[in-house]
Parts: sequence; C-alpha cells; structure tokens
Amino acid sequence: MGYLLLLLVLGGLAAAAQNGFQAAFRRYSRLPARSGLTGAEAAAWVLRQGGVDGVRIEPARGRFGDHYDPRTRTLRLSPEVLGGRSVAALGVAAHEAGHAIQHAHGYLPLRLRSAAVPTASLGSSLGFPLIFLGLILHSLHLAVFGLVLFAAVVLFQLITLPVEFDASRRAEAALARTGLVAGGEEAEGVRKVLNAAAMTYVVAALTGVVQLLWFAAAVFGGNRR
Repeated sequence: MGYLLLLLVLGGLAAAAQNGFQAAFRRYSRLPARSGLTGAEAAAWVLRQGGVDGVRIEPARGRFGDHYDPRTRTLRLSPEVLGGRSVAALGVAAHEAGHAIQHAHGYLPLRLRSAAVPTASLGSSLGFPLIFLGLILHSLHLAVFGLVLFAAVVLFQLITLPVEFDASRRAEAALARTGLVAGGEEAEGVRKVLNAAAMTYVVAALTGVVQLLWFAAAVFGGNRR
C-alpha cells in the first residue's frame, strides 16, 4: 500500500513536469522569432558557431521526439521544431545542437552517460523484476543484484542532469550570440521552455533516487527481520 502511494505521488510529479513543459512549448510556439529562421536552420547556425560540421539534421518521429544520436551524428527534430519559426522551436533545436557540440568536444558527462547506456538499459528491464523476485523468494543475493542493476539506471539519470543543463546553457548563449533570438520576451521564452524541459529530467532523477532508497530499505530491512 505504501509503495502504491509513493508511485501515485511520483507519478503526479512527473505528470506535472511534463504538463509544464508542454504548456511552455505551446505558449512560445505562438511567438514567432524575429530572425524568421526555422528550427533546422537555427540548429545548423548553432553547429557552425560551435565549430561542428558533418552532423545531419533530419525529421524525428512523433511529437517531442527531438534528440541527438551520437552513434550516427544525426540531429533529429520533430516536425514542429524542424520547420517551426517560433521561439520554442529555435530553443529546442539549439538545445539538441548543444548535444552535438558536447559530443564533438568530448564533454565528459556526455561520454559517461553514453558509456552507461548498456548497463542502464539492462537495469531498466531487469532491475525491478529481480528485486521483486528476490523479495518474494526471500533471496537477498537476487534482490541485491536487482538493486545494483536499478542503481545503474539511477546513476544514468543523475549523469543526464549536467548533460541537459549544459546543452541548454550552450543553446541560450549561442542563440543570443548569433542574434537568432532577440532579447526580452524571446530570450525569456527560450529560457522558460528549456527550464521546463530540464524539470522533467530533474523529476525523473528524483523518482529514481526515491525508488532506489525505498527498495533498498525493503530489501535490507526485511533481511534484518
């Protein structure tokens, strides 16, 4: 019962963060950038300013599917960002270009996050089942193994935070430096959209930490009894 309540609280926080980002994006999607550039054009500008070439820019599948793929050096932007000429579109496009710049310059947290992907993927699929199975079977070793795998997921989420905040910092600086986004309302709009997006990662990391602590208490507390 206690864990279900915890899930409800954490789920509510995640939903609030996601709704906050979507609301900020909708609001500043209605504010055209005076530069008149599309998100794809802005991303290309930011990449050039960062001294990065050879990065492809192509459409992403689905809404809010924007991401940078370091394996293929491809920046994928959702349709409303790729062809959008709004402050929100330019902010998101520049943020993703920031990840490409991080990759090109060997930004350490991004390298650590990339290295953690295989273990985190394994942890996301096996962590919970092994913890639950260990608790049901009263197998401390199995439950602890599940905890270790889930800890890899939480570590990945924590490493993601500096990666995302740094990409947003690079985006805001590049947009201001190139004049693609004017000061005042436009700059404020970019900041609000990117901050709202960052909050979704903060909540995800917080959720992971709380769940890890909860399960650790259940595993080791139950073992003491």
